[in-house]
Amino acid sequence: MPDPRLTEQRNPRSSRIDELDALGIVDLINSEDCRVAAAVGEQREAIARAIELAEAAFRAGGRLIYVGAGTSGRLGVLDAAEIPPTFGTDPEMVRGIIAGGYEALVRAHEGAEDVSEDGGAAIDEIEVGAHDFVLGIATSGTTPYVHAALARAQERGAKTGFLLCTNPSQELLDRHDVVIAPLVGPEVITGSTRMKAGTATKLVLNTITTGAMVRLGKVYGNLMVDLQVTCEKLQDRGERIISETLGLERAAAAVLLDRAHGRVKVALVMGCLDVDRDNAERRLEDASGALVTVLGDLGR
Repeated sequence: MPDPRLTEQRNPRSSRIDELDALGIVDLINSEDCRVAAAVGEQREAIARAIELAEAAFRAGGRLIYVGAGTSGRLGVLDAAEIPPTFGTDPEMVRGIIAGGYEALVRAHEGAEDVSEDGGAAIDEIEVGAHDFVLGIATSGTTPYVHAALARAQERGAKTGFLLCTNPSQELLDRHDVVIAPLVGPEVITGSTRMKAGTATKLVLNTITTGAMVRLGKVYGNLMVDLQVTCEKLQDRGERIISETLGLERAAAAVLLDRAHGRVKVALVMGCLDVDRDNAERRLEDASGALVTVLGDLGR
């Protein structure tokens, strides 16, 4: 009897992949990857619901917490790690938990996903509460560590969601606040969910966090105005944003960014309204961080 999980089924289109030359392998994998975006798009309403849950958590002072094992866990940790430099957030705002701990990021600990009690313990360790939104990631839908973590999160009052790449059971749909299930189909290499399922996971997580940050006012137009100037690349980007938005020479933009202590959003308010840093920060706070509320669209 075939495995009911799509992620474990054999893909008839790749049944002779071992007979292909290098170019044939590339073409086959690429043709399968082309199916991923459409599968994610079919989950648009569920992903939007996850954005709303994440935004609500943030506005209540809570967190978005990813829980996964193996590739799923690594992708959750990766997305969480990329949010602070991109949007200027506290590193605690988006957290990633991976079965086996951070060592599992660089060396596989496959057995860790089966230790369900560790999932609940991880939730207790970071003191998940009623304001948090915990999203479990298990492309097969069956990882014990993830299910146990979500059960414990619910006991502690958190909202929960599940991301998988196989058909969700009615029980799963009933149990969580949101279930996201992009059905990318069997992998090119049977069971290798780091491929299409991993790609779908990355797309979904990117969309959730980006959408929530946009809703929180951390984007102006399509500019990442809340980035942290922590390296030369981000210093350059910050100066370009200020220069282009306010019509300033780069040197003047650099001075303004320095006066704003490296905060692009504050620098934009200072430069546009001709106010000092404290005044700019107060105006942003009164507008819940939404730059468009403070400045309008500046001719966008």
